[in-house]
Amino acid sequence: MSDQLKYIKENKDRFLEELKELLRIPSISADSAYKKDVMAAAEAVGKSLKSAGADKVEICPTPGYPIVYGEKIIDPKLPTVLVYGHYDVQPADPIDLWDNDPFDPVIKKTDIHPEGAIFARGACDDKGQMFMHVKALEVMMQTNTLSCNVKFMIEGEEEVGSVNLGWYVERNKEKLASDVILISDTGMLANDVPSITTGLRGLSYVEVKVTGPNRDLHSGLYGGAVANPINILTQMIASLMDENNHITIPGFYDDVIEISKEERAEMAKAPHSDEDYKRKLKINDVHGEKGYSTPERASIRPTLDVNGIWGGYMGEGAKTVIASEAFAKISMRLVPDQHPDKITKLFKDHFESIGPKSVTVEVTPHHGGDPYVSPTDNRGYKAASAAYEDTFGKKPIPVRSGGSIPIVALFERELGVKSILMGFGLDTDAIHSPNEHYGVFNYFKGIETIPQFFKHFAEMED
Repeated sequence: MSDQLKYIKENKDRFLEELKELLRIPSISADSAYKKDVMAAAEAVGKSLKSAGADKVEICPTPGYPIVYGEKIIDPKLPTVLVYGHYDVQPADPIDLWDNDPFDPVIKKTDIHPEGAIFARGACDDKGQMFMHVKALEVMMQTNTLSCNVKFMIEGEEEVGSVNLGWYVERNKEKLASDVILISDTGMLANDVPSITTGLRGLSYVEVKVTGPNRDLHSGLYGGAVANPINILTQMIASLMDENNHITIPGFYDDVIEISKEERAEMAKAPHSDEDYKRKLKINDVHGEKGYSTPERASIRPTLDVNGIWGGYMGEGAKTVIASEAFAKISMRLVPDQHPDKITKLFKDHFESIGPKSVTVEVTPHHGGDPYVSPTDNRGYKAASAAYEDTFGKKPIPVRSGGSIPIVALFERELGVKSILMGFGLDTDAIHSPNEHYGVFNYFKGIETIPQFFKHFAEMED
């Protein structure tokens, strides 16, 4: 057994308990009521970095929540790895669908995680995965095996669009200078099928408002004579997709890069079963754009989804009203070479144009991000692949993710560095949902694999 594995084994219980302590902090960046908790999480991450062996740790102010910066420079001549993660989490709502308090982590065995999984908000996204890197630094420091310089940039606004990360990066390019960026905020195909994410979809997120009469109206006295904003809104949304689930916004697909048959064939080699997919989600059938497989629909094709819709009376019992206003939040996942600003404008122009004269339509853009594709022939990817081979005993499969991490494109644009996405979560981990969890196996496999990335990255040449 190597010194690293021995150290991990000897400190397993402590590593778990320290993660639990971080998970107990309800660092919900979307809700200002939790501002003190978000700040407390930043301080906790800073203390963990210092304890792990970082020489320089700073809680860096931004116009929003702070960025935790840390570094360990062992030799300026050696390559430098910049680790990115985030300490903020999604709201836990709906609370009543959780089997345990979302901020009181518990470990339970599941069919997929026979060794147990940590159930808590942020367990996988991203506290558990971010904390792997902190513990990996500790492992390398305590076993004298750190082979690269390392810097950490851990933010507190990822779940609200990383609104101030660009501000920080632009002002700290020299401080953040590195040879590769390492991120664990994605997943892998299965615990016995390691994979590396090589592509991410971009994002355009908007909120729409449809306004009708100047007040809520009695649906008996006015029904049939006055436009119902909720009815109108649902009709408008329905018109955004045709019978083949193809998005109808003019110009939406103009910049989409079509994936070659050869690349689609390579993607198809990744293990997937629609039957298993349906069983895990408890759905009767899959659904999506005609002409594409389920994995393709969820990765290489753009989408449009309603994330929330509301208006009128939603309390207990009945109240017969025609609502004055109706609202919806809509996200569009984008693929290369779609640009979020262009797509947002296309959506706004189209949606406002299809509203009837009987209502007023308003579209408010929120946040967005560019899609990203990483090559598989560079030093970073090769080092990551070799690291997975060391710890899993097999080569990882390159996959494209359907998710969005807008900051990846920002890093390449501002810092001129490629990002390697070494995620250890599973698609069953219920991120952003009740009962989010992260496998104990996955947590420790990450702590074991990350040091191997450093080793191979130091040894390889560009």
